[in-house]
Amino acid sequence: MKIVISLGGSKIVPNKVDYYFLKKFKKVVEKIKKGNKIVIVTGGGSTARKYIEALGKEGWGTKSQNALGFNVTRLNALLVSDFLKSNLFFPNSKRELKKMLNKQNIVVTGAVDFKPKMTTDGTSADIAKFIKADVFVNITNVKGLYDKDPKKFKNAKFIPEISFKEFSKIVNKIKFKPGQHFVLDQRAAKVISKNKIKTVITKDINNLIKIVKGEKFIGTTIS
Repeated sequence: MKIVISLGGSKIVPNKVDYYFLKKFKKVVEKIKKGNKIVIVTGGGSTARKYIEALGKEGWGTKSQNALGFNVTRLNALLVSDFLKSNLFFPNSKRELKKMLNKQNIVVTGAVDFKPKMTTDGTSADIAKFIKADVFVNITNVKGLYDKDPKKFKNAKFIPEISFKEFSKIVNKIKFKPGQHFVLDQRAAKVISKNKIKTVITKDINNLIKIVKGEKFIGTTIS
C-alpha cells in the first residue's frame, strides 16, 4: 500500500517541539511500515509563521517569506526523519521523491517544489497524485469533516463518509482565504476530488494503524 501522510507543523511544534508526539508517531510508523510505502510531508507550523511575521515586519517581500517557510518545512522534516531514522536528504522534485521511495519504505519531506502559496496539504495531494497513492491521510486538529465549523456551532454534524462529488460541492461553496479553517485547503481539496484520490481526515495518529489494516476508525473517508 502506498500512503501519503500530511503532518502539519503545528503537530510537530505546537509552541515548542512536542517530543512525546514524535515518540508516539514513531511507534505508529514502525507498526505500519512493513510491506508499505509511506511518504510523510511536514508543514512549517507556528515556527514558519513566527519567522515569516518577523520578516514581514522588516519589510521583506512575499518571495523571501515563501523561501523561509519552504526551509522551515524541511527543518521539521529533518527532525521527523531523524526520529524515524529515515532519509538524510530531501527530494527536490516529485520524480526524485518517487525514485527514493522505490529504494526505501519511508520518505520524509517538507516542501518539494519551491512555489508561491504552496501548502503542506497541497504538496501532499500533489505527491499522492504523482505516485498514485492508495490513500492520502491528513492529520488535523479535528476528528474529521463536519457539515459546519464545530468550533463555532455546537450542533455541527460529523460526516464519517462522503463521496468525491458531494465533497466537491462543499469545497466549491467555501470562500478560501489565508488561515481558512477547513479539513483540507483549497488546492488539496480540488486535487483529490478531480483525481479521485481516496482521502482520510483524522485527528488521532493511532488511526493510521487501523486504516492500513482496513479496520474501523474515527475520521472521515472521502472516496
